[in-house]
Amino acid sequence: MLSVALITFAGLVALCLAMEKHFGELLKRKPKPGQLPALRWAGWALLVLSLILAVNIRGLAFGLVEWFALVMAGLTLWVFGLPYQPRLLLGLALVSVLLGPVLAVLGV
Repeated sequence: MLSVALITFAGLVALCLAMEKHFGELLKRKPKPGQLPALRWAGWALLVLSLILAVNIRGLAFGLVEWFALVMAGLTLWVFGLPYQPRLLLGLALVSVLLGPVLAVLGV
């Protein structure tokens, strides 16, 4: 489930960065045209991918419950961490994007 957690967190980060306000605050620049919709699509795609992985790993009933718990945990981490440690969250997002798919392939 670690791979599902990391991919879920990466999707939530992409959705957060898809908002112009957060994009500017975190990356200290304005988004290029088409960048926000691409982030929105990527965020939703990562969330759907993590849901599919959770259901494949744990079955429909437990997979859905664990996926919703991971979404809530990721949102809580993001909401409470954004005002205090935004750069740390971006680093966690980078690790999530890189390590999540690797762990999914390994079956972790």
